[in-house]
Amino acid sequence: METPGLVVYGEAATFSTALRSLVNNPLYSDVRFVVGQERQEVFAHRCLLACRCNFFQRLLSSEPGPGVPSPVVLSTVPAEAFLAVLEFLYTNSAKLQRHSVLEVLTAAVEYGLEELRELCLEFVGKALDVELVCEALQVAVTFGLEQLQERCVAFIESHSQETLRTRGFLELSAPALLPLLRSDKLCVDEAELVLAARSWARVGAAVLERPVAEVAAPVVGELRLALLAPAELSALEEQNRREPLIPVEQIVEAWKCHALRRGDAARGTSCRRRRGTLPREHHRFLDLPFKGPVP
Repeated sequence: METPGLVVYGEAATFSTALRSLVNNPLYSDVRFVVGQERQEVFAHRCLLACRCNFFQRLLSSEPGPGVPSPVVLSTVPAEAFLAVLEFLYTNSAKLQRHSVLEVLTAAVEYGLEELRELCLEFVGKALDVELVCEALQVAVTFGLEQLQERCVAFIESHSQETLRTRGFLELSAPALLPLLRSDKLCVDEAELVLAARSWARVGAAVLERPVAEVAAPVVGELRLALLAPAELSALEEQNRREPLIPVEQIVEAWKCHALRRGDAARGTSCRRRRGTLPREHHRFLDLPFKGPVP
C-alpha cells in the first residue's frame, strides 16, 4: 500500500519577500495601471491579480493585444492605497498607515477584498482619534459599514466638542451628519451644536454653490431648539432672518414649547436633552421621563 503523501511547507517569510519584490516591478509584468489623480504608473502581473481578486479577474479578462498593452486607468484610487492593495494581493499582508488607511479600506470594499477590509477596519478602530473619526464616519456611511459607523458615533459622543471643531466635521455629508444630530449622548450643548451646524452648512454652500438653508435642509430638523433659553432662541431667530438656516416653522414650534410650559406638549425628540445639554430654567417643564439633574 502506497504511503499517503505529506504536505510540507517552506519558509513563509522567504516566500512572502520574494513575491513582495514583484509589487510594482516591471520585470515580467503584463499589465500597467495608471492610478490616482497623479496618474502614477504601476506595474502588475495579470494572472496573480486575477486569481486573487474577482474584481481584477473581470477587469483583466480580455487578452492583451500584440505589442505593449494599453494601461488600465483607475483614477479614483490614490497610488499609495493601490500599492497597498497590490501588496496584499501578492503577499496576503499589507503595511497600513493612519493617513491612508481609509483610502485602502475604500479600495478593499470596492474590489470585494473582504479580508483586507476587515484588517483595515481593525486598524481604524485602534487608530480612531478626533482628527480621523469624521472621515471614518463618512466612509462607514458611504459603504454601509454599520459597525464602523456605530464606533465612530460612540467616539464622537464622548469627544463632541473637539470633533465639532475639526475640518472633517465640516466636510461630512448630510447622511453622515444625521446620526450625530439624532444622538442623545452628544457631550455638547445645543447652542454649540446650532453654531456647528451653521458652520457646516456654510462650508457646504460654498462648495456646492447653493444657499445655506438649502444645504442645511436635510439635517436642521434634528436640532432641538426648545432646549435653548428664550433669549438664546430670540437671538437665533434674529440671526436666522439675516442668514436663513432653519425653517421658520421649526422656530415657531420651539416657541410653543416655551409658551405652553407643559410636559405633555414637550414630549418627543425635539425637547429631549442630550448628555451635554447645559441646564436652563425652563428645562423642568421638558422631557418628563428624565428624573435626574441636567448633566
